[in-house]
Parts: sequence; structure tokens; C-alpha cells
Amino acid sequence: MSKPAVLIVDDEPDLCELLSMTLQRMELSPRTATNVAAAQRMLKTEEFDLCLTDMQLPDGNGLELVEWIQQYCPNVPVAVITAHGNMETAVRALKLGAYDFVSKPLDLAGLRKLVATAIKLSESNAGETGVFGPRLLGTSQAMQHMREMIARVARSQAPVHICGESGTGKELVAKLIHESGPRHDGPFVPVNCGAIPNELMESELFGHKRGSFTGAVSDKKGLIQSAEGGTLFLDEIADLPLHMQVKLLRVIQEKAVRPVGEQLEVAVDVRILSATHRNLSQLVAEGKFREDLFYRVNVIELRVPSLRDRPEDVPELAEAILRRLGRRMKITPPMLAKDALASLEAYTFPGNVRELENILERAITLSTSGEVRAADIELRSVSTAGTSPTPNAANAGALGDHLEDIEREAILKALEQTRYNKTAAAKVLGMSFRALRYRIKKLGIE
Repeated sequence: MSKPAVLIVDDEPDLCELLSMTLQRMELSPRTATNVAAAQRMLKTEEFDLCLTDMQLPDGNGLELVEWIQQYCPNVPVAVITAHGNMETAVRALKLGAYDFVSKPLDLAGLRKLVATAIKLSESNAGETGVFGPRLLGTSQAMQHMREMIARVARSQAPVHICGESGTGKELVAKLIHESGPRHDGPFVPVNCGAIPNELMESELFGHKRGSFTGAVSDKKGLIQSAEGGTLFLDEIADLPLHMQVKLLRVIQEKAVRPVGEQLEVAVDVRILSATHRNLSQLVAEGKFREDLFYRVNVIELRVPSLRDRPEDVPELAEAILRRLGRRMKITPPMLAKDALASLEAYTFPGNVRELENILERAITLSTSGEVRAADIELRSVSTAGTSPTPNAANAGALGDHLEDIEREAILKALEQTRYNKTAAAKVLGMSFRALRYRIKKLGIE
């Protein structure tokens, strides 16, 4: 088999020679072009697995070449070589579709990692949609667009911010981006930023050296380093304290971390994905989220549609959930009666897919036959004015029942937000752990 070909676009002979020698040692075939026009001619007539381009070229710049490649050679990943500390240019290149960037002076170890990961895009079928299979369900236009976007952003190393309401499946989208890209062999490390106590957050994310603080009895690798060669998913990134936002910004810019108690930074090779159900732009305006970090993590924004925006997907989702619940409960999956399906299709699902799962799990428990009927499904009514939920008309009763519904929803939301960490949920709700445990038991949430 022929060696993978890499096009180097730079007018500095010394840098071209250094890059060529590095690539040859990696068993790759380097070719060089000294300007944009020459690079375009070669890309039109030859096949390349990767393009490395400098930003400053005699007849243009690397950004122009990135745009041209996206239009005429979209299957060729392109990485840009930027001046040290010029993150604004790097971010612009990523927004235009660049695969990744590397800063001068070149760190050859980091460059080799970048090249090796990029080459995988050509060697594998990582961009195919077959990976989504039964896990990203729905034939609606919104979901078809979501699959296309996942396939596109998976080919880049740019930070992606996934936004959407609670329960829409933001972590699933993050996993699919990871598994569809060249880092699929590496680890996928999810971190719920709202579930880590502030005093432990720096140690958890960055790691620590033995003896750096009371209780640090041994060296510990942080979650960021645990994602080496793979993907770090920062869920509910809006919950990061401001002092940690500064440290995360440096990780993104320098591609390095400094464990607590360590004097030197350690290089890391991770792709960063983030998510939140909150409005980051509004938090920036309120001074609760750093604007510079917002622009770093939000290079590409991916909005996950709510379930009420794709009601035509409800039947397929419901059937798949019933099959999964049947396997888990070791029972024959019940059928969904027409009246039950009609009720679900008319519902707005404020809790999205997660709420659909909860509704069907409860319905299976209440069902006395092999069929889930409308009578087995309990739906809450939601005020169109955006006020607090009120009990379903069929179940309307005493004020106490209404208040319990509101309390139950608040507790469930806090538990979901903290990934079912009761200690963290109690803190969010402003109550003691003991009080929360009592309310969970009383309301039958467990």
C-alpha cells in the first residue's frame, strides 16, 4: 500500500525540511508547496490525506486555503501553523473548518500526535453514519440534520459546545462525536461540572502531587489527563466557578495542565466538548461566565432539538424504549395501544426523551396486561405561559397533591443536574442531605 500523503504549505525552507523529516520518520509521504496557488493546483490533481499550512504565505494566508479546501476538497483535513499565542487566528481557522492547529515554535511530539490522529480520518470509516444505528433514533428533519452535523464536527478537533434542554440527550451526542471521529480508540471522559464540590474541583480536573495538601497521600492523575488521546466532555460547564474557568482557558490555549503542587505543566492531547442547558451568552452578559472562555469552547455550537420539536419521532422512540425496558425487566416488551400513542404524540414533553423514558417505565409498572394503554400513562399538564406545572386534569385534587408534584419535579431536576449525586443535589436545593433523603422516600422517587 502507498504511504499516506501530506501536503506542507510554507515558504520557509527550513520549516519545510523539518516537517518533511518528521513526516518521513512517521512513514508518511510529504509534498511541499510554497504558496496558496501552488497548493490549490496540487490538491486538484493529487490525493492527500492531510494538509499542513502556515498562516503567512506570499500570495495569501492559511485561512483562505482552509476555506478553499472546505469547498473543493472537504475530505482532506487541514491543520494550520500559527504564531505563538495567536489564539484568535487559531479559533478563526477552526470556525472555517480547520481540523486543528499547532503553534510555533513547533512541538514535534504534539505535531506527531496531531498528524497521526488526522491520518486516521482517511484510514477509517469514522465519518459514516452507521455508528449512530439504534442509538440516535428519529427520522425527522431535525434528527437528520443532527446526524449530518455530528458527522461534520467529528472530522475536526475544534471545541464543540452542545446546547439544549435537559433530557434531550446532549451526552449521547457528545459520545457520538467522539466515536465518529479519529479519537474513537481513545477514552471518552465525561465530567459533570455541577457535581464536583468547589474545594475538590482543581484536584479532580488537574490532578495533584503527593503532599500538596492535607489528604494528598499519593500522586493522582486528573480527569483531563485521563482523557489523553481521547475526548473530555464537560457537562453543565456553566456551573464551573470563575477561578476554574481561568484555569480551563489556559488548558485550551496551551494544551497543557499543571497538577496541584507541581511546578511544571504537563502537555495534554485531548479534544474538549462541553454542554449545558443554560444560556451561556446570557451568563456572559451577567458576568457569570468568562467571555474569553465562551469563545474558546463555543467554536462550533450544536443545538440538540427538543422532543416537542420532532413529535413524529415519538412512536419510534417509544417502541425502542419499551423494548429496552422489557430486556432490563426480563419481561416481554408490552405493545403501545393506539390511545396511549395518541396521548404521547399530543404531549409537549418538557423533560424531553428522559421524561418519555420515565413515563413509559411507570406505565409498564401500572399496566396489568401486555399492552400499555392511555389509562396507564400519567402525563402532567404544562402551562403555555411558562409557569409552574399543574397537575393533569384527570388527577387534579387537593392542593397538597399539587405541591408534591412541584416538589417532586424540583428534586428530580436537581438529581438529574448532579448525575444523581444526592449530596450535590441537596446543596443545589438548599437543604440537608438527611432532609433530601426523607423527601425522596416520602415522594416515592426511588
